[in-house]
Amino acid sequence: MHRSTFFAAALLVPGCALAQERPADPPAGLDIVVLGTGLALPPGTPAYGSAIIDRSRLTGDASGRVEDVLADVAGVQQFRRSDSRSANPSAQGLTVRSLGGNATSRSLVLLDGVPIADPFFGYIPFNALSPERLGAVRVTRGGGSGAFGAAAVAGTVELVSAGRAQLPPVAGEAAYGSFASVQSAVSVSPDIGAGYATVFGRFERSDGFQTTPADQRVAATAPARYRDWSTWFRAVAPIDADTEVQAAGLVFDDHRTLRFAGADSRSQGEDASIRLIRRPGSDRSWQVDALAYVQARGFANKVVSSTTFRLTLDQRRTPATGVGGKLELRPPVGPDHLLRIGVDTRHAEGELFEDAYAATGAITARRNAGGSSATSGLFAEDDWTLGSLVLTGGGRVDRWTISDGFFREANQAGRITTSNDYPDRSGIVPTGRVGALLHAAGSLEVRAAAYTGFRVPTLNELYRPYVVFPVTTQANAGLQPERLKGAEAGIDWRPFGGATLSLTGFYNRLGDAIANVTIGPNLRQRRNVDAIVAKGVEASGGWRRGALAVTASYAFTDAHVRAPGSALDGLQPAQSPRHAASGTLAWEPRHGPGLSATLRHIGLQYEDDLQTGPLPPVTTLDAVATLPLRHGVALVARGENLTDATVVTRNSGGSIDLGTPRTLWIGVRIGR
Repeated sequence: MHRSTFFAAALLVPGCALAQERPADPPAGLDIVVLGTGLALPPGTPAYGSAIIDRSRLTGDASGRVEDVLADVAGVQQFRRSDSRSANPSAQGLTVRSLGGNATSRSLVLLDGVPIADPFFGYIPFNALSPERLGAVRVTRGGGSGAFGAAAVAGTVELVSAGRAQLPPVAGEAAYGSFASVQSAVSVSPDIGAGYATVFGRFERSDGFQTTPADQRVAATAPARYRDWSTWFRAVAPIDADTEVQAAGLVFDDHRTLRFAGADSRSQGEDASIRLIRRPGSDRSWQVDALAYVQARGFANKVVSSTTFRLTLDQRRTPATGVGGKLELRPPVGPDHLLRIGVDTRHAEGELFEDAYAATGAITARRNAGGSSATSGLFAEDDWTLGSLVLTGGGRVDRWTISDGFFREANQAGRITTSNDYPDRSGIVPTGRVGALLHAAGSLEVRAAAYTGFRVPTLNELYRPYVVFPVTTQANAGLQPERLKGAEAGIDWRPFGGATLSLTGFYNRLGDAIANVTIGPNLRQRRNVDAIVAKGVEASGGWRRGALAVTASYAFTDAHVRAPGSALDGLQPAQSPRHAASGTLAWEPRHGPGLSATLRHIGLQYEDDLQTGPLPPVTTLDAVATLPLRHGVALVARGENLTDATVVTRNSGGSIDLGTPRTLWIGVRIGR
């Protein structure tokens, strides 16, 4: 694995409310522009609709995992229902609006403005995204523009690191749970001159729960054991009154066992970034946001046969490197306009090394495949304020390349039996978005937007086959980029103090959608289908009165595959539920005991493209109770899936995997 140095930064999310749509005012303690954040959001941003998750919710979920909190925003989902304790890391793709099951993320996920998807696979390393080090999350559904917007075909998830005001000098948490599970985290955040730094570490491990139903277990069946750790560093230093530099680095390592003894996976990474922010001074000078980052990632995975229970495939090494950056300028063009112009680029390269085994234990084939891809774009966006009306619009022009693709296979003796070199490809794609936001009354806003987008296939989709026994999914070096067209309209209403309601209707069409298409018994291949069309409604609401808070969201998505002449035509995309809902009731006094309960529902969805493997609807209940013991110290009890509902996460020909059962935690929290 390559060694790198990384420097990171932050993107501002103004005003955070508990998983609700655009709060009326920022909560106390969260400034609009403070040291360690990015540039202020443009006034037209709300035209595209968004949901905000604040720090108290991020750190108050029963599982202690970011990916589970994201499910508060109905319609946001991982490829599978399992979280990063019992999912294969390469299956942790994030998507929105049921645009089809794919282990690659169709949503752009940013951490302090830096794209964090794996450069080879496109999955999100959720095990390294500890909620304790985050300040807020903003989820924007629909296609994106602006910086790095070429990857936002299903929306954008912006993760923001905790700022100075949210970080005590020392904080920590330790918890013990079911299945001999341990979670621990500690952070130290001293002031350094006029700036500050944060050093954070997290470790967790578990003997794991059984993901295999009792009637399908054999002697080789193993629980979903895991062990992972991450270390993160971030520093913010002012250069002058309007300018600061932000640097960050992340190192993580994760080990998991899935279904059978010996079916082990490992993911690891070393990320670094540096960011320069210049905000508008009293002279209304140019604003600047300059960013550079590098990622060094690795992945390994062992596949065990479900019939012989022996190693059948050893994906022993998949090194990958990602580099990129952006430069965004905001010239002073007058009080009614906010103009953003800039350039960004991303480059990814990687290769896999794997060995196939016979039932006797002998190696039957050695494979090596990989390549590189890049996307570079110019973007511009302007927000024009006309009294109570804000018009926003922008566009990108991107050049993408796929190059150096190859596949080699050798026999046991090392003689090359297959050697393919794939032609380099490139293209230029224009995309854009427009929106309007009308402040119709003091408590009502009406918005509408339309957008286009595209996504280049990942190196994983192009070159790496994989096996979830007994099904083999082939790669496809000829995949074309996905292209999105969409539109939506909605309202945001604050009917009375502390209450918010939002409603959005949408239509999205993902052309040349990449799907795992069945081409034979236990055999699939990644292919472009004509389109996936998703239309539906999203509703959310929140209400807070004193210490009592209620939030809820619901998404109905009518999604179908369009593939004329194919068996897929008219079917529901794989891993795409029509219904998703979430609700949280919380009692959160400033002092004294706290209690929250979260109810989540996922509707019927299917494992595969032909709808032969149903995943039944499921409703789960989580709860968290907090008891302050003394100033800055609290006892925390957490319960996941308290009703012990059966969560089916995989159904391949009747071979079932299960998600998190009832899991109880008890721990101590210090410093927050």
